Amino acid sequence: ICVHIVVHSYLILGNKLQQSITKILNKTCGDPKLRPSFLTDKATESAIKYINKKFPNIDVRGNIQNLNAIQRQKSEVLAATSSYYDSFLDVKEFRTINFDFTRNYLDLITTYTSVIITLSRIDDKKALVGMFNCAHEMTNGSSDPSYPRLGQMFLEYEHPWKKLTEEFGPHTRSVTAALMSLKIVYPRRNLPAEQWRSAQLLSLLSAPATMLDPACCETVACEYLSMEVIERWIIIGFLLCHSSLNTNQASLDLWKMALRSGLYLTLTRDEVLNIHKVSEDLFDNIKGYSKRVADIKECRDHVLLNCGAMHRERRQFLRVAMKELFNVLEDEPGLLGPKALFVFMALSFSRDEVLWLVRHSENMPKIKTPEDYIDNQMAELLFYMEKLRGLMKKHKHVLQRYHVQYLAQFDALVLNDTIQVLSIYVCPEEESVLMTSFVSTLSGLSVKQGDHNKILSISYISKQKMTNEILIMMNGNLLCTVCRLFFYPRVFEKMFSQSSEEMTMKRYLMSFPSVCSLFSQCGHPLCPEEVSVHLRLCVTFLEQIAKQTSNVVLEICAEQCNLNDQLLAKHCADTISAARHRKQKKPVPKKGEVQKEKPGAESIRKDRSVTTNVDKLHMTLTELCSTYSLCGDFIVFDHIVIPTEFLISHLETRLSELIVRMANYNQATQEIARPSDLLGGIKAYTASLHTLYSYISVDATRLVKSVLLQQTHPLDSQGNQTITTLYTNWCVIYCVHLNTKLQALAELIGPYGLKFLSENLMWHITSQVSELKKLAIENMDVLVQMRSNFDKPEEMAALRKRLTENVLKRMTIIGVILSFRSMAQDCLKDILDKHCPYLVGPITCLRDCISPEADIKVTLSVFELASATGLTCDIDPALVAAISNNTSIDEEYKLSCLLLVYIAVSLPTLALDINSSYSRERGGHNNNIHCLATAINQLAAAMFTVQNKNIEQHLKEFLMIASSTLLQLGQNVERVEVKNRESIYLLLHMIVEESSFLSQDMLESCFPYALLRNAYREVYRTFVVTLG
Repeated sequence: ICVHIVVHSYLILGNKLQQSITKILNKTCGDPKLRPSFLTDKATESAIKYINKKFPNIDVRGNIQNLNAIQRQKSEVLAATSSYYDSFLDVKEFRTINFDFTRNYLDLITTYTSVIITLSRIDDKKALVGMFNCAHEMTNGSSDPSYPRLGQMFLEYEHPWKKLTEEFGPHTRSVTAALMSLKIVYPRRNLPAEQWRSAQLLSLLSAPATMLDPACCETVACEYLSMEVIERWIIIGFLLCHSSLNTNQASLDLWKMALRSGLYLTLTRDEVLNIHKVSEDLFDNIKGYSKRVADIKECRDHVLLNCGAMHRERRQFLRVAMKELFNVLEDEPGLLGPKALFVFMALSFSRDEVLWLVRHSENMPKIKTPEDYIDNQMAELLFYMEKLRGLMKKHKHVLQRYHVQYLAQFDALVLNDTIQVLSIYVCPEEESVLMTSFVSTLSGLSVKQGDHNKILSISYISKQKMTNEILIMMNGNLLCTVCRLFFYPRVFEKMFSQSSEEMTMKRYLMSFPSVCSLFSQCGHPLCPEEVSVHLRLCVTFLEQIAKQTSNVVLEICAEQCNLNDQLLAKHCADTISAARHRKQKKPVPKKGEVQKEKPGAESIRKDRSVTTNVDKLHMTLTELCSTYSLCGDFIVFDHIVIPTEFLISHLETRLSELIVRMANYNQATQEIARPSDLLGGIKAYTASLHTLYSYISVDATRLVKSVLLQQTHPLDSQGNQTITTLYTNWCVIYCVHLNTKLQALAELIGPYGLKFLSENLMWHITSQVSELKKLAIENMDVLVQMRSNFDKPEEMAALRKRLTENVLKRMTIIGVILSFRSMAQDCLKDILDKHCPYLVGPITCLRDCISPEADIKVTLSVFELASATGLTCDIDPALVAAISNNTSIDEEYKLSCLLLVYIAVSLPTLALDINSSYSRERGGHNNNIHCLATAINQLAAAMFTVQNKNIEQHLKEFLMIASSTLLQLGQNVERVEVKNRESIYLLLHMIVEESSFLSQDMLESCFPYALLRNAYREVYRTFVVTLG
């Protein structure tokens, strides 16, 4: 128990020393961004020079002129330097207490030495401490009580190694004795890969008969001890107590072996010690150490020549051994109980090699073989380290159960036999009773909640064979030691780049971001900025993996899209032409002409070893997707990271960009891909994306739905234009042959996209309506008279001549836009009927249930819902919303009535246009005036809905005026208007047919049906039908 208390005290002291190092590194001024501003201020430059020159004996009262800058801002200086001062005081306090412990505990020696060496590397320590004391004395009238001893310590440690060797000289015997306990362990651990290979180290298959035997030895704890820690003990221990190197050959051999292991050792975090340079500088100034200097140079040459290759071979061996060990233990996790030591040894050896390479890569020496310090297969080693770590965590209950049973059924029996012997010859009766109670407690152990603390307590007094439970305790700490990569983000990122370039390493790349989950073990509250740096590093790794994977996925999709494009009908012209040539026996193409391959020719293989581009892409995709199997999620600094979400995010962004690029929109020439072609390409991409599930558990359906939903809006989630915006900008010219294209467009952009398209079309309509209202205002007096005298031909003829402009051109534009929108709405309805008929059906019934007497707000709400599904409504809610304004309703009503009069009295002028003839082939007039029917009906319904007037009544008035003016065409037998008179009569019939408020009875009451019948006969008689 006393030993346990002492060890616990050392642990606390060691942790405090580590915290002091962190505080010193964080508070130092090595980083210009962290330096206090007054250290670089010109106003305090003279004061700093004076303090450095006189330190620590600074005359604050006598030389106040040199310290005026500090006097002026003493409060600020005191507040800014107090934290630095406290950190340096911590070092001073450790100096006074560490001698009682360092004689026996090498780790405390090296940690204390690291603190002192780190302190000596701080250039501004004197200025900071001196400024603090000056400000303190100016403020409180006296210097800080600890300042004299702290200042003296700074002076004594101007040459830290010299002072440290003087301090540790009296402890040479105890330190050397502690170091010599490593003379058996260290050489056995420091073997080349050839000897590891010949001994079949870490192999469970080399001796199948002993596979179930527990792995034990007399020095279990040393088998997974860090090699860097051992070497740091040896190098720093013999530097502090170097006299034994000249008197003890075993000490010299151990020291030289450590010097041959590498060039650098870690002091703390990313601070390293150049062991050969420091040793040579120290021994150069000590008389009688010329042979040791020669030994140092010889060891350095050996390191430069052989060390890189030796560690490279070790890493290669460990990659194979770790893979075999993991495969065996994954298949038989029960072996983790007896062979836990193998796992810890494998992890320890791998950790040592990774950290050795990191230290030396950051400070690479100038050698002829720099490739020895570059490992583009590091991902595989890290991958299997993470796999073994995960395996231990997954089956921790297997380990616990095994070792509890081992303690109760084996160690308890061995301990009982030992106690029986001791009770007879050595132990007093009290101790014998105590030891017997230990045995009985061990024998009664079981795997239950609450027994764990009992196991740990017993393990402190158990024999060496009972260190199996300590192995379980080491699980967390040992498996997290690779987290020291936290201090080398640049090297870590470089290793990732090197591994990602290797095809065979792509399946192991996830190990890099997974290692970042261990970095929380190295973070410190004094360095909060490191959290964001390493979190960003993890995100960078995941982004790069996702980017590579998404690139390969979309390349495969592009290949499949090209194959799908070859099957389109537009590419069959060459095949048809060739078949026709063969039938007509025309000359075959010349030999120089390249014959075009038919679709499917790429699948014909004569030799399977010949791989195509698609084969290579699928192989690469298999490798990349395999890396996602390492873990589904992990935690990095309290952030839950899901690797597949990064892949989905990248695919979503890239797919959105590709869809927009496939539209081939050229703003200069207003060219764009046909919606049907774009839809075919998207379907090909979607089919390929759904095969991704064969490689990795990714919801491709959710991905595609998310992307296509974004494409139905004007902007996607990244703020970029979508195909909805592109096609909306392009669809400003109406074409009656767009039906098939609109069908594809409706499926592409959906209800949201068509709503956006409709809003843009309405903007054009409102601009035309504004111009029409201006014309009505200009001709208001004439239109008022025409409205009251429409049945007087002579007066109407005179008044018509006074009209300033023909309104029908603008109305035709409105009609074209509304007709185009109506076609798009019809296509949307067909698409929704196909995809969700059970949704469209109830909406249709709801629309049909609306009666004319219903509240207009309810009516418009139902019509808006129906319009969103592509259904046709009596009143267009989008048009109502577009033309609504805040002007006077009475004024707007008057203008609306006069506008209908203006349109009605202008209809006869259409007969003057040669293009006004009706085309039976096209089903409309050549100059699109058939669209006037749509424009008049929808615009009138919208205007009078806004003004809350009776739509049917005003359309009847329009019909009467229009009929009267058109009947006057029949009286002009010899005039030009007669030529297209019948075509204009048909227009009047179209207006009534398309209206929900007019009927044929209303038309017959003001326009003879015989004229319509004769008009249809005349139009269809002129149409010539050709056959053949």
